[in-house]
Amino acid sequence: MRVADIDWPSWEAQDLATLLFVVRRGQVLLIHKKRGLGAGKINGPGGRLEPGETLAECAVREVQEELGVTPTGVSWRGQHRFHFVDGYTLHCHVYVATGCTGQPSESDEAIPLWTPLDAIPYERMWADDRHWLPHVLAGRTVDGHYVFDGDTMLDMVLQVDPDSPTTG
Repeated sequence: MRVADIDWPSWEAQDLATLLFVVRRGQVLLIHKKRGLGAGKINGPGGRLEPGETLAECAVREVQEELGVTPTGVSWRGQHRFHFVDGYTLHCHVYVATGCTGQPSESDEAIPLWTPLDAIPYERMWADDRHWLPHVLAGRTVDGHYVFDGDTMLDMVLQVDPDSPTTG
């Protein structure tokens, strides 16, 4: 199955979710995910939208729940549509924060990892991350479509806004 095989205009996600990457002093706050989709992988904190909240509220809440910190200077950086061959579908919005209040701590969901921007462990992350995360961390916006078979990425189409601002 490929991205072109999917009727994206009529595609609907089963779940709407967020990821939020706190970036400060040359580091990004990642997590080692302990449970749920992607358990065992390194990722940004995030999760599914709850009824009555906005996407930005979801992104902040998830970081608070998973790491015990509150992101500050939050901005939207793009979206991804994931189609799994088993039928699961996920629409994920990505945010970046310029800081946070509090000290990250381990929860039952995640172990915090402050990681230098030049040492992100892409080999321990979802296969798509290495393609779009560098753009997001550079201040650009992204729009991606992906097909996965379990943990294996089968195909992707990624658009990066060349006119979006960069931070470096």
